[in-house]
Amino acid sequence: MNLTEIDLNATPVDCFDDEDGEQGNPHLPISVVNLVPDLNMSSNFEEFEFDLNNESFEQDEVLIEVEEEAEEMTSQPISNVGEIHVKKLRMMNNEDRKAAYNMLLQKSRNGRLPKGVTHEVASLFSVCDSTIQRIWYRRNHNNVVVDVSHKKGNCGRKRVQVDLDKIHDIPLNQRSTLHSLAYALKISKATTYKLIKSGVIRRHSNAIKLLLKEGNMKSRIEFCLSMLEPCSIPRDPIFIGMYNIIHIDEKWFYMTKRSRNYYMLVDEEDPIRSCKSKNFIDKVMFLVALARPRFDAQGRELFLGKIGIFPLVTYEPARRTSVNRVAGTLETKPIASVNKEVIRLFLIQKVLPAIKEKWPREDTGCPIIIQQDNARTHIDLDDAEFCRVASEDGFDIRLMRQPPNSPDINVLDLEFLSAIQSLQYKESPKTIDELIGVVVKTFEDYPTIKSNRIFLTLQLCMIEVMKAKGSHKYKIPHINKDQLERTHQLHSQIRCESKLIEETLSYLRSN
Repeated sequence: MNLTEIDLNATPVDCFDDEDGEQGNPHLPISVVNLVPDLNMSSNFEEFEFDLNNESFEQDEVLIEVEEEAEEMTSQPISNVGEIHVKKLRMMNNEDRKAAYNMLLQKSRNGRLPKGVTHEVASLFSVCDSTIQRIWYRRNHNNVVVDVSHKKGNCGRKRVQVDLDKIHDIPLNQRSTLHSLAYALKISKATTYKLIKSGVIRRHSNAIKLLLKEGNMKSRIEFCLSMLEPCSIPRDPIFIGMYNIIHIDEKWFYMTKRSRNYYMLVDEEDPIRSCKSKNFIDKVMFLVALARPRFDAQGRELFLGKIGIFPLVTYEPARRTSVNRVAGTLETKPIASVNKEVIRLFLIQKVLPAIKEKWPREDTGCPIIIQQDNARTHIDLDDAEFCRVASEDGFDIRLMRQPPNSPDINVLDLEFLSAIQSLQYKESPKTIDELIGVVVKTFEDYPTIKSNRIFLTLQLCMIEVMKAKGSHKYKIPHINKDQLERTHQLHSQIRCESKLIEETLSYLRSN
């Protein structure tokens, strides 16, 4: 094609009459269609020519098609080079296309369009001339429109129809992975993945839970009922505030996990982690004591509730000199065997002094309950040495056992310890002392607002335990505590339905 040169400094002198015979503004020659020079580019422009003076256009004579989504660059007077007006086009819907065709049909003469009709209709619908031309070319020889709507519809191969009822007949151990489930359904793994993304199939992580006997379930129900305000039963049952209960438990914290996932760049080298034995990764057991935090009416913290986290370690002097330390340097050694004597020692020397130091002074004379599980290493409730120290300095500190095989009734096992451990894994300690420092810092930095929510989650779990007749076959309920807290609608105590309490009491009487 020939190249068109446009002199931007030349004063246009040619005036062209429009279709009504009136003299219009000077503009570019009609042979240059939808062409505006780009002042910032030195590109060559191609000239597209077609005869607009013909009374009709045949489909095979169209030399150019402009995409309907493109912007139409209208020909404007170039009196001021710095001002170039761009007219944006729009996509015509099916109703507009039908209306445009009917308008063309009315203005046609013996199946042909007069001069200027195409441009007139295009300007009316704010589209380019070629769009109107394509609509007109869709007619047949009898001037009866077949269909001028968009030719957009269902395309491609049909979707694979999957009989989801077959999933019920597949054993659980044969649908533990995408590959095994796809193989059982006789479909591709990609199709199975799409079903999961669409929500038809859900992914479930199943953890082994402790076996509950009939007596265990009954004790769980009785424990949940004991956490209700006695004066509120049975008309308006509500849980106690649990502000005087301290939850304690032990937890192993490892230096690292056997397998970890990282997100890396393509050119990064794979990290290498090594230890003497993958079966004996360095670890430390911690004794954790946590109470419910307290806030005033304005939401300010009055009591953090963090009694302490105590590593079960000993400090021994090094027997010989090495490259790491000289002889006599104190080394941190994890206690290999934790028994009842060790727990009693840490309760008396660590936990009780921390309680007496941090507990609110206005509640010094009130009973303080330490809730522990039924591990063999825990001391008896009437341990003489513990009771003697617990009753000193005007305090009334007692021990209480939670129901057997019930980690969901302790806030530490429920959420707190797992949250602390996940935060600890974000660090990379190299020694035992670094691991202890990371765990203690994570414990101290954990937000008290979140630890307060765990106590509310505990009350919600107790309601589900009563609904499940003491079983642990339930899902932890969610009430969107974050949003309720922002709107000041989160209560410190959860209410129960009186009908549930009546059913629970009748169940206990019948069993």
